[in-house]
Amino acid sequence: MWDALQAIILGVVQGLTEFLPVSSSGHLELVKVILGNDDIGSASILMTVVLHFATALSTIVVFRKDVMEIITGLFSDTQSRNFAIKIILSLIPAVIVGVLFEDQIDSLYTNNILLVCCMLLVTASLLFVADRARTTDKGVSYSNALLIGISQAVAIMPGISRSGATISTSVLLGVDREKAARFSFLMVVPLIFGKIAKDLLDGEFTSSQVNFLDLGLGFAAAFFTGLLACTWMIKLVKNSQLKHFAYYCVVVAIIGIVYVFAAG
Repeated sequence: MWDALQAIILGVVQGLTEFLPVSSSGHLELVKVILGNDDIGSASILMTVVLHFATALSTIVVFRKDVMEIITGLFSDTQSRNFAIKIILSLIPAVIVGVLFEDQIDSLYTNNILLVCCMLLVTASLLFVADRARTTDKGVSYSNALLIGISQAVAIMPGISRSGATISTSVLLGVDREKAARFSFLMVVPLIFGKIAKDLLDGEFTSSQVNFLDLGLGFAAAFFTGLLACTWMIKLVKNSQLKHFAYYCVVVAIIGIVYVFAAG
């Protein structure tokens, strides 16, 4: 029962923080420490992947028209095709980093709280700067897509918000805030599905240690809270309120750093 409750808590945390620029991966690591359990239901990394999969599905639900536009755009000579190509271009940096440094990345997700807190401060800095950027109506160009993709690759680090890094980069490049949020949320979906496909092929979900009840509860919690957070975040970005999340990241980082040194 306790494992199931922890799975739900992690799901809610993932659903809320995936779309808010405060680092979902960093918060998952912090919450695992608070709960006193680094391995809930199955391997910690597997639970994290499943929760990200849930929020990827919530992204598809919220942006279902955009997703269909991307898919159909690959087979047409319209503006939709250009957008689809930009999404693909943005994936390249993260795919390269994920393939070449998979083991090193996995090792970062092992209660490395000090690293998470330091990266939260990096996230806060990005948000502070982006919040002061002037508003434009510019769209995402091909070069923008690649630079935003590099930001997404860097955000593999726990504590650096993926949405915060990509949206901040977009805004600093002069991209319209609402378009930046839309592009940021859509560009991560193929990566999540790719990771799930790889884990299926590697047999991660067939291990005897996998507790599908806990994974299912965490998935459901992340999916439904993700639906709410995704819609909310678009409005927040449009209204230029990123600085409030920067303050939050700073507070969480300071509390985490104090905890590390007090416990150590």
